[in-house]
Amino acid sequence: MSLRGFRPTDVPFVSALVADALREHYDPSLYQSLSTEWPSGFLVAADTTDVPVGFLLGVSQVDGEARILMFAVDRHHRTLGVGALMMTAFLDRCRARGFRRVTLEVRVSNATAIRFYTRFQFSVIDLLRAYYSDGENGYQMARDLR
Repeated sequence: MSLRGFRPTDVPFVSALVADALREHYDPSLYQSLSTEWPSGFLVAADTTDVPVGFLLGVSQVDGEARILMFAVDRHHRTLGVGALMMTAFLDRCRARGFRRVTLEVRVSNATAIRFYTRFQFSVIDLLRAYYSDGENGYQMARDLR
């Protein structure tokens, strides 16, 4: 497993991961557009043949704060440390940029993801009613960086 930056050729893989893991569908041009804002905040985990098996897309929309906009791992690569590898690298990059806080949103039904984020010291700070396109509620989670 390797960790690298996003490439335009990753779009079909990222789109498929978003559809499967996040149950959302976005215009493919969104990924390329967001990748230009903070290139080192868009991490891709690739297998030994350089095929993406996970990604973490971080943005900075508030001064001093990073936001994990999207984060997904292929279902066949979960529990193998791929998510932890990406999260650890992302948090390191956030510290290097001087961010003081990281936020994210997660479906209230996604207990596995909530446990994962809790292990990385994220806490629920708000309930987001009907946050997702299918009407499901979300939690906003955050953690301070020290």
